[in-house]
This record gives sequence, C-alpha cells and structure tokens, in this order.
Amino acid sequence: MLLIAVAAVRVSSRSGLPSLLLYLGIGIAIGQDGFFDVEFNNAELTQVIGYAALVVILAEGGLGTKWHEVKPALPAAVALSTAGVAISVGITASAAHYLVGLEWRQALIIGAVVSSTDAAAVFSVLRKVPLPSRVTGVLEAESGFNDAPVVILVVAFSTAGPVDDWYVLVGTIALELAIGAAVGLAAGFLGAFGLRHVALPASGLYPIAVMAIAVVAYAAGAMVHGSGFLAVYLAAMVLGNAKLPHAPANRGFAEGLGWIAQIGMFVLLGLLVTPHELVDDFWPAVTVGLVLTMVARPVSVFLSLLPFRIPRREQVLLSWAGLRGAVPIILATIPMVAGVEGSDRIFNIVFVLVVVYTLLQGPTLPWLARALKIGPGDPSDLGVESAPLERLRGHLLSVSIPDESKMHGVEVAELRLPPGAAVTLVVRDGKSFVPLPATVLRRGDELLVVATDPVRDATEKRLRAVAHGGKLAGWLGTGP
Repeated sequence: MLLIAVAAVRVSSRSGLPSLLLYLGIGIAIGQDGFFDVEFNNAELTQVIGYAALVVILAEGGLGTKWHEVKPALPAAVALSTAGVAISVGITASAAHYLVGLEWRQALIIGAVVSSTDAAAVFSVLRKVPLPSRVTGVLEAESGFNDAPVVILVVAFSTAGPVDDWYVLVGTIALELAIGAAVGLAAGFLGAFGLRHVALPASGLYPIAVMAIAVVAYAAGAMVHGSGFLAVYLAAMVLGNAKLPHAPANRGFAEGLGWIAQIGMFVLLGLLVTPHELVDDFWPAVTVGLVLTMVARPVSVFLSLLPFRIPRREQVLLSWAGLRGAVPIILATIPMVAGVEGSDRIFNIVFVLVVVYTLLQGPTLPWLARALKIGPGDPSDLGVESAPLERLRGHLLSVSIPDESKMHGVEVAELRLPPGAAVTLVVRDGKSFVPLPATVLRRGDELLVVATDPVRDATEKRLRAVAHGGKLAGWLGTGP
C-alpha cells in the first residue's frame, strides 16, 4: 500500500491532481464496492486514527512555517479562523437547510464541518505554487488555527439535547483557544531550550525528540481542556524557528511521518465510504459546495479582512485557496459516533463535496494566481543546518546557496563574517576545496562554516543578510 501510494504521489505531481484524491481512490478500490471487497465501517476507529494523523500533519506544517512570513499575517489568519469560520458556517448551513432540505442540526453540522480548511491540502499545494509570503503566511496560519474552533462547533452541534447558546459557544471557543495557545507556546519554548542545551548522543535522536515534544503539546493541551490542535501547531512552529541542531533533518523526518499519516488517513476514509450510497447525495453535495465555494468562503474572507490592508486580488486568491481535504471528512465521523440522526447522509455529502471541489480548486489554483498576476515572493532562503561541537564550544554550519540567492558572485572575504567564524570548506559540483578570501561563491555551492558559540547567531544572521541583499547588505539596510 505504501509503495502504491508513493507512486501515486508521482502521478499526482505530473497530472496536477491533489494526492489526497488518489489516496481516497486507493481506499475505495480495496473497499466493499472495490476489487478486494474489504468491509470496514468502524467510524470510531477512523476518528481516532484521523485525529492522530492530524496531529502529525499539523506538527509537520508547523515545523515548516517560517515565523517571519506568519508574523505579519497573524492577525488576518486569526480573523479568518474565528470570525470567518462563523460567517461561513452560517451561510453554508442556511444553504443546506433551505436548498437541500436538511434539518437545522444536520445543516449546522455540515456548515461547521466544511468551513475548516485542510492543513494537509493547503501545505502540500502551497509548496508547489509560488505565491507572495504574505499570502502563504495567511493560508498556512489559517489552516493551522481553524481546526480548533471547528472541532468545538461540530462536537457541540452533535451532542444530544439542545445546543448551547451562541455566547456560551463563543466563550468556550475563546477559552480553549487561549489554553491551547499557552500550552503550545510553553511546550515549544521549553523543548527548544532543552534541545539547544542538551547534546544528544546521536543526530537521529533530534527529529524523534522534536516530534515527541509536538505530541506532548497536543496531549497536554487536551488534558487541561484546551485546544490540542492549536497547541501542537504552535509548539511545532516555535521548534521549527528555534534554530535547533540538525533542523533540516528534523523537518525531513516530520515530512516523512506526515506523508505516512496522510496515506493512512485518506486510505482509511476511502475504506469507510460506500460508493453506491453516494449517488443519491451527489447533487445535494454539489449544491452545498457551490454555495460554500462561491458565496460563503468569499464573503467570510472579504468581511474578516476588512480591517486589514490586503489587496482585493489577494483576497480573491485567498477565497479560492480555501482547500478542503481529510479534515472535514474526519470531522464528519463525529456525528456518526455520537449517533446523530442522518449522520450517514452528512458523511456522504461531505465526502462528495470534498472530492468534487478539491478536483476543481486544487489544479486551478496556479492558473488563478497567474490570471490575477500574483507572482512569487522573495527568493528562497538559505538552507542552514547546525551541528553542535561540544568540546570546541562551537557550531558547524552547513549552508546551501539556492539558485535565486544574491550570495552568487560574492567573494568569501566579502561575507564579512564576525570574528570567530570562518568558511572552512566549499563543495562545488561534487568536489570540495578550502576557499581563499578571493574565492567567488556560486549558486548551488555548499559551505561549511565554523562559528564559536558566542557568534553563532550573528554568523547565521549575516549569511542570510548577504543571501537577500548581496555584498552590500550592511549598507542597504538588509542586515548587519
């Protein structure tokens, strides 16, 4: 199954189809209407495994989120994941009630379920589409934040008995978000402090420790009745921006776990669905999805972002980039487990909606970005990996120069590294040599830089400044 799924990633990258659809197709193909007639109808197990997979996916997304991109986008992302979700739920639920004929409880559940953008879908698509950092920052932060309030709403609407008053729901959401944010930030900063000051005996232990800290953040947040999903995302974001030893290896390990989580989650969801039961709910799903995509999402984006100076073209792109994926389907299992009347139909409508509109939105997102003339942002940042040298009280920095870097054409002496730091080796075209002060750096070079502990951060800051501003970085206001 893993080999087939890995091959499916290659197919999806060539065809432009989101890989999640291929994974769902694999699950359907081996299910009870497929080739192997495997019967699986355990919604509770699917929900548990889906939650676990979502924790890993959020951790992987947080580790790859750059703080300098998210920081200016944070207020807009918070507005989208709170006020935007509320607006989207109201409009979508009204469409499900008046156009499809669902009861209000069922309509509200569907509205809440599909109002959450999917972290896995957003992270995977955005990394293939070159967009300005302010746009990717808003989308990534929103997808990391909005799972928490949506889960609270779905659970509240699925509980037997009357639904709490709106102000009780708002207070519950605010409290759980605050607790989750506090736990996540605390776990992230404490974990980063520990990993930077404790030298582990093997480099392979660092990625394991990073993921363990992220999972602990989720567990701690959930145990104190906070949002575990927000906790794990914030903890991972702190760890990903903390300049930990072996940072690229940490992200690579998390990315591998994220792929496994996505494969298992989507295949299991494909197994859970019964394709021949989807026929009757196809047009209701298309109707609700049309209102969600063309009305609810744009209105929620435009109203939520009114206080912010975001160009209208970027708001249009943000509206279309509200991708759905496995998260809505997983959340649709909550009413099934709770025994809500009509929960099977809710699941079928959500499943069809996700498949149809992911097929529509995912492949057309690059085209829309080009049509709106929204191009890529800043050049790729340097890849800097740090390994601690305990006995020498120093660090060995491994620096990769990307193609767009302005470090191309700069002499080693023109880097003007602080005293206590030096470029000791250059690897170019598979060959290594010790550079001279007049050695000219080129794109694709890999540098080994030794820096003593006191100047380690200043050295990396200077390298990144030259990468963005060239040899005149100190005089052009782009860094020291």
